[in-house]
Amino acid sequence: MRKINLGFLINPIAGMGGRVGLKGTDGDMYRIAIKKGAKPVAPARALEFLNSLNLRVNLYAAPGPMGEDIVMKTHHKEDLVEIVGSLESKMTTADDTKRISREMMKLGVDLLVFVGGDGTARDIVDAVNQKQLALGVPSGVKMYSAVFAVSPRAAARVVKAFAEGRTNETFAEVLDIDEDAYRRNELKVRLYGYLRIPVLAGLMQASKEPSAESYEEEENKKAIAKRIVEEMEPDTLYILGAGTTIKAIADELGIKKTLLGVDAIFNGKVVGEDLDEKGILRLLEKFQKVKIIVTPIGGQGFIFGRGNQQISPDVIKKVGKENIVVVATKSKIKNLDVLRVDTGDPQVDEMLRGYTKVIVDYHEDLIMKVV
Repeated sequence: MRKINLGFLINPIAGMGGRVGLKGTDGDMYRIAIKKGAKPVAPARALEFLNSLNLRVNLYAAPGPMGEDIVMKTHHKEDLVEIVGSLESKMTTADDTKRISREMMKLGVDLLVFVGGDGTARDIVDAVNQKQLALGVPSGVKMYSAVFAVSPRAAARVVKAFAEGRTNETFAEVLDIDEDAYRRNELKVRLYGYLRIPVLAGLMQASKEPSAESYEEEENKKAIAKRIVEEMEPDTLYILGAGTTIKAIADELGIKKTLLGVDAIFNGKVVGEDLDEKGILRLLEKFQKVKIIVTPIGGQGFIFGRGNQQISPDVIKKVGKENIVVVATKSKIKNLDVLRVDTGDPQVDEMLRGYTKVIVDYHEDLIMKVV
């Protein structure tokens, strides 16, 4: 096995908006996230990746909080480590990501690993386009692009397989999500570009697939919603995740639903709208019986960890696996081999793994594996 030259770069603020319900940290939203009590997410995800990477490498790390600080907390500080570039401020920017990525490419890294979300992936496209092999460690809010491994540990396995010559290469989509529109409950996605990535079956996520817009799809959503409403238990708090399939449940009840956020209802009435993690936890203190209803992301299969980080590991532990309800239309589920979780807490992920029932129609369920 050859010793590879590995570029390593972190977007320190990636993912901070998730638990506080901001749906991203582009632009000035980072400062708002801080005011709402958001904590850094990317450093822990980067640490999980590096601690899972049982491989000696020549490591080219970005300076300070963009890589160096985390590397020095791991066994990789014993590798040959070269710090690439410099930072003018502790407040890192997209320009830092682009500049340092270009410097790493000029130094001839075999693989550039970046920790961030879709916004970081777009910065990498701007910097190196398809000239540099790259791999994303997921640490954003949505992560609809196909350049990410399904988890930090999966990313470590991909890097090891790459060093052993067991990966293939492909060009993967980087998607551009309009965060301002996203916060207005509008999902506007366009193809931004491509990155060249290493691929190992089962460890890389697909791009998000848009929801189908057919008469059959809408009728399927209505049938699922009708069943869910009929089966709702009295005096039970229902936490409703994001997505059009979940919104159909609210429509059946005749109540308002935040399409791309998390809401809560009790006895048919809204008791929490566009909630963040703290808002959900406050509700859990008030209500004894609680259920969570979620739907997987089309094409990717994630039920937790992509776009609904408000339903955090602490929330999931309090509610319990047995009180999670998964719904999906037939057209969405037919393209998924498994359901996925990536909550940021390995113990919670392990608790959620196994098999779960998925409600796919008024009289129809499927049993699917959760990985």
